[in-house]
Amino acid sequence: MKGIYLPIALVFILILGSCKEEKVLAIGHRGAMGHEMENTIPSVHKAMALGADMIEIDVFRIKSGEIVVFHDKTLDKLSNAGGPIEEYYAYDLRKVILHGNERIPYLQDVLKALDDKVQLNIELKGTDTADKVNHIVNYYLKEKKWSLDKFVISSFNWDELRAMRKANRDIPIAVLTGKDPIEALDVANELKAVAINPNYKTLTAENVAQMQQAGLKVFTWTVNEPKDIQKMKDFGVDGIISDFPERVNP
Repeated sequence: MKGIYLPIALVFILILGSCKEEKVLAIGHRGAMGHEMENTIPSVHKAMALGADMIEIDVFRIKSGEIVVFHDKTLDKLSNAGGPIEEYYAYDLRKVILHGNERIPYLQDVLKALDDKVQLNIELKGTDTADKVNHIVNYYLKEKKWSLDKFVISSFNWDELRAMRKANRDIPIAVLTGKDPIEALDVANELKAVAINPNYKTLTAENVAQMQQAGLKVFTWTVNEPKDIQKMKDFGVDGIISDFPERVNP
């Protein structure tokens, strides 16, 4: 009789496993900015320690040409300096101290910190970033042997995404939008994007399904409260961008 019960038990295990909620990607917003100064190496390390599957950062191209990791257009709010970050030269930017006694990293600093362990969503925040970001990514693909699926390039500036697609026909692109995400379907199709990254407040189960039926993943931002995280899971999103990545799949 024991031999009869074993297959039945296995069937129950398989049924219960299929009923479990499918895991969504936990995407650390600017690293893990709920814990550390945003867009810094400690924030990236914290997100990795908390189990993030992907990390989202923002980049600008500064006056001397380097790609730096920062969110705001100006330095005033987050540092001991001021003025537009795009007007800085590397020599002067190295003197800037962020709150928490941190420094503004280069994109390459973040890539070194990641060490090919998790995916990276690079948001093109500033203008004229696509070409240099593409150059850096290609270096890691060719010289460091990273795989292309380690990268996602996103932006609210769809013209910058067009520039990225012109420079690189293969790189994964996500269309960022704070408006009705269905309005982003046309440009997502134009860019051969892999995802749309919408504001979670614009989502419904219906429009999530519509985007997915169009062959796109849905990575929504910025979801911090457990009730909102659960709601997004119920809607069936593919990834959740959060200041607290550990809350996505507790």
